[in-house]
Amino acid sequence: MTEPPAERDETAPYRVLARKYRPARFADLIGQEAMVKTLTNALESGRLAHAFILTGVRGVGKTTTARIIARALNCVGPDGTGGPTPAPCGQCEFCVAIAQDRHMDVVEMDAASRTGIDDIRELIEGVRYRPVSARNKVYIIDEVHMLSRQAFNGLLKTLEEPPEHVVFIFATTEIRKVPVTVLSRCQRFDLRRVEQEALASHFSVIAEREDIKIAPGAVTLIARAADGSVRDGLSLLDQAIAMAGADDAEITEEAVKDMLGLADRARIFDLFEALAQGRAAGALEILGGLHNAGAEPAVVLQDLLELTHFLTRVKLVPATAKTVPETERVRGTALAEQMTLPALARIWQMLLKGLGETRQAPSALQAAEMVLIRLCHASELPTPGDLVKRLTESASAEPATPPPAPAPSNGPGATAMAVGAEAESHAQAQPTSQTHPAPHSFGQVVALAQELREAKLVNYLLDDVHLVRFERGRIEFRPGERAPRELAGQLGKLLERATGERWVVAVSSEPGEAPLRAQQRAVEDEKRQALESDPLVQAVLESFPGARIVARRDPKATGGGEEEEQS
Repeated sequence: MTEPPAERDETAPYRVLARKYRPARFADLIGQEAMVKTLTNALESGRLAHAFILTGVRGVGKTTTARIIARALNCVGPDGTGGPTPAPCGQCEFCVAIAQDRHMDVVEMDAASRTGIDDIRELIEGVRYRPVSARNKVYIIDEVHMLSRQAFNGLLKTLEEPPEHVVFIFATTEIRKVPVTVLSRCQRFDLRRVEQEALASHFSVIAEREDIKIAPGAVTLIARAADGSVRDGLSLLDQAIAMAGADDAEITEEAVKDMLGLADRARIFDLFEALAQGRAAGALEILGGLHNAGAEPAVVLQDLLELTHFLTRVKLVPATAKTVPETERVRGTALAEQMTLPALARIWQMLLKGLGETRQAPSALQAAEMVLIRLCHASELPTPGDLVKRLTESASAEPATPPPAPAPSNGPGATAMAVGAEAESHAQAQPTSQTHPAPHSFGQVVALAQELREAKLVNYLLDDVHLVRFERGRIEFRPGERAPRELAGQLGKLLERATGERWVVAVSSEPGEAPLRAQQRAVEDEKRQALESDPLVQAVLESFPGARIVARRDPKATGGGEEEEQS
């Protein structure tokens, strides 16, 4: 890490910590060991690529890494005789000029403000010329995903075969928006989020060098709020130092909580326990106290989400509790033993949905209170597994009288219920030749039409045919109002083509049976009434207000097949 001056110059303008402690060598980068090792070995062996693309969240060191590569390529050492090195000296004219962003051969471009093809043409024109004084020309393009399509296309040829003295370094937070044709021409490095422990250690060292007293708990809170970003964390540390003032008072954990608007961790445990026990009044009182202390309602729900995830992990992997402070370890372990996985999963889902509602609501506090009330109410409800177990035990203890089976008959209902079975047997009995067996019922006629993919004809047969008489080789029916005039002829031709036999299909004036589809609906109504009278089904409907019985068609059934009732 770059060492600050031994004595502070009171007349010099203040430099924020993110700039003052910006890494100047690969060894100063934290949390990026894989990338550092790869680039170090490449520089030492002289196997450095001509184009790099660095991706990662904000503040993890993408632009900083690009500048270190530029120094490493052009450093000549304190004596002016050195070559490319993974440890730039920081003293030669090239290192100093690059660090101050004034070297002519290191061009840094912001693609967010220069997105067009004209800007890329200007860059490509400069690629043809050799460096003015440095060993290599380095082009650093930040937020490269913001370039237009034409700009990317204009860059492709030069990027694939650049002059030997040119190196391109791209940085982006949206790697998915970069065309694959560009990615394939670059060596890619994914910069990871820096772990919380590494950030806390890094911030403690900086605070010590700045002669700032800060409590370990305060450093931990800042590292947690940084969310893996070194720059964000240093900005928060700068803010905490400014809040402490010019005196030598220690920056406390409570002060950082107030600054960040965080909720007290112990109170979050209290709130979670109140929710788990269904104490709505206590939960609302705790939320109100946290809100009055400066905690944002959305942040409170976020902390509850984090705690739910922590408890779930502790329940599944008890070793997780060893990495947290003593208070959280003791209370977290006790809570994890009391809660079940289905209950924790339900709390997680409700909090996740409630967090989105709170962020969008006109009053965040009111929305958060409604979320807590729902959670308290849900804590009194059994889990789906417990409910099914209770209903099953109740049904086995008091067996229900099965609904009477419909009496066998040759009427319309029997015809409709037999269609599915007939169709299935018909499908199984089909030979491998083109000639199909002759159907033995009207249901098999419909099944045959379905098999031959006569969808329009099938619909007419189901909805607009009142069967009067059926025998092998002859069908009589009364057509419905929507049936076409040529329906009898079409059906006769289909049967003759399919079976190889001549069929007589005649139109009759007799009333005939109800259409097959109507017969099916009648059967469904009977089944529905039988299901509704079943005690187990009634218990389920009472336990789940708004639930209803719906019909689900058996995928194995063909046209005219029966439908299965599902609750």
